[in-house]
Amino acid sequence: MIGKIDSPRYTRVAIGLHWTIALLIITNLTIGLLMDALPKGIVPIHKSIGMTILLLSLLRLGWRLGHRPPPLPTTVKRWEKGLAHAVHWIFYALIILIPLSGWIFTSASPKRHPLTYFGLFPLPMFPVSQNKAISNAWADRHELMAYLLITLLLLHIAGALKHRFVDRDRTLDRMLPGAGPA
Repeated sequence: MIGKIDSPRYTRVAIGLHWTIALLIITNLTIGLLMDALPKGIVPIHKSIGMTILLLSLLRLGWRLGHRPPPLPTTVKRWEKGLAHAVHWIFYALIILIPLSGWIFTSASPKRHPLTYFGLFPLPMFPVSQNKAISNAWADRHELMAYLLITLLLLHIAGALKHRFVDRDRTLDRMLPGAGPA
């Protein structure tokens, strides 16, 4: 790790990436859950948001590897620290793997439609066979990981709320925009 943060808060870059990615993830999970009830035109938007999440997540991971996060309060129990670290690293894996799995199952679809980024420019397809069984297998992985992400999001939010309202510590303030110097 390089970069030491003396502040008990994340950097502005980390906070900005966190909340931007969070908003995009919640938007895309909502679209994914309601996909059958929404107009067909939402699918390319869902895919473009997924590509944005992928790009921002890679940036966030790079930032995280180069910048040490602020320490957790000393009142946080050892098992809570372990759980928080595990959840965060699983988040990183999922927010990268979910868009990649969507990209792969789109690429493998026998009814392959052009993949564009918000209609602005084309995106390449993965070099996989256009095969319904392969596409379905990757679609299943995509969906399963999305449900795992929802579970982790709920756990993450519950943990943040526990720190705020039960433990009454400043853990949540480390990532809130405008909660103090960053």
